[in-house]
Amino acid sequence: IVCIIGANGAGKTTTLRAISQLVKADAGSEIMYDGKNLVGYPADKIVSELGISHVPEGRHIFGNLTVQENLTLSAFARKDRDAVAKDMEWVFSIFPRLKERQWQKAETLSGGEQQMLAVGRAFISGRNIMLLDEPSMGLAPLLMMDMFDALKKINEEGTTILLVEQNARLALKFAQRGYVLESGQIVLEGPSAELLANPDVKKAYLGG
Repeated sequence: IVCIIGANGAGKTTTLRAISQLVKADAGSEIMYDGKNLVGYPADKIVSELGISHVPEGRHIFGNLTVQENLTLSAFARKDRDAVAKDMEWVFSIFPRLKERQWQKAETLSGGEQQMLAVGRAFISGRNIMLLDEPSMGLAPLLMMDMFDALKKINEEGTTILLVEQNARLALKFAQRGYVLESGQIVLEGPSAELLANPDVKKAYLGG
C-alpha cells in the first residue's frame, strides 16, 4: 500500500489520471509497469489487460442501475465467469451493506455505500493495482474506518493499492510507504512511519 500526500493542486489526482491514461503525460514521459510503458496505452486496456483499476474522486457509478448491475458491468471484459462470481461474493462479504441493497438502484444508496460500490467495481474489473482518489471524502468517521478496513482486506488478497488522500495522517497510518508531492514533483519519500515522524511533514500536513 502506497500513498501520495500533498496540498491541493500538487498534482496527486493528475498522477493517478496519467497512470490510467485519462490525461496525456508530457512528451518523452515514461510510466512503467511490468515492463510496459503505459504512456499512449489505450485506457480500456489499462484495466482489461493490465488489471489496473481506478476509483476516481466522486465515485462515478451508474445511478440508474442496481448494485448488482453495476458490479456485473464492471466485469464485462473478463472471460473467467466462475472467478467473477467468486469475486462478486467476496465483495459482498467485505461490504455487507451492498449485499443487503443488491437490487436497489445505485442512486438510492448513501454516499458511503456508493463509495463501497465504486471500490467493489474496481476490485472486480482489475485486481492487480487499485488507484484510489480520496476514498474518505464525505464519509462519516465510522464509515471511513469501515472503508479502510475493507481496503486492507483487498490488499491482503494481493491487490496493490496506490492511494491519494487529503487526510495525510490517515493515509500515512494506512500505507506502508508514502510520497510527498509538491507542484508535480516528489519532494520526499520513504516508509510511512518515517514520514509521520518527519518534522517537515508534521508541520506542513499533520497540523504541527
